[in-house]
Amino acid sequence: METLHFEYEAMEECHKRAHVGVVASGDLEVLLEPSTDQKASVTIRTGSEGFGDTWEKVLQRFFATHPVAVNIEINDFGATPGVVSIRLAQALEVSTDHEPA
Repeated sequence: METLHFEYEAMEECHKRAHVGVVASGDLEVLLEPSTDQKASVTIRTGSEGFGDTWEKVLQRFFATHPVAVNIEINDFGATPGVVSIRLAQALEVSTDHEPA
């Protein structure tokens, strides 16, 4: 088991928590909540050790496009970079969905 931590500068606000995915074979769970400062903080717990560089590249690409101030926890069970990108995008979409009027 490996725990990784990354931080990124952020400019956009997030207003709502989000939870997407499940911790299962080849998948991951993303828990997202608004940050109280102008940064994004990501903590990853993964059973696939030795992929820190890959995680860093996926997250750099995500935050270059979406510089949102959030705290993210990821619980990984061997997800591919493509699945990680999809789950991050889903969590961001859920966190920006507006409540029905």
